[in-house]
Amino acid sequence: MNITEVRVRLVKKEEGKLKAVASVTIDDCFVIHDVKIIEGAEGCFIAMPSKRTPDGEYKDIVHPLNTETREMMGRAVLAEYEKAKRESESAGV
Repeated sequence: MNITEVRVRLVKKEEGKLKAVASVTIDDCFVIHDVKIIEGAEGCFIAMPSKRTPDGEYKDIVHPLNTETREMMGRAVLAEYEKAKRESESAGV
């Protein structure tokens, strides 16, 4: 599996933990939208797309099946987030 593209949309809110939303393309043939980039106590992390269940819980609707894949996706998304953040800061946005 190869991550062939990551697109990041920064969130304009100054406050709050949600920093950006990403779309991840795998092998130029499969895309995962709404991967959230969230600021945590130990830095940013990704949260996979989820839906709210009738009892109020949130369940991932798509997710990696192993740690290696989750880490690879996290590294790719967070690297693109840092790049988008730097470009936004240098553009004065």
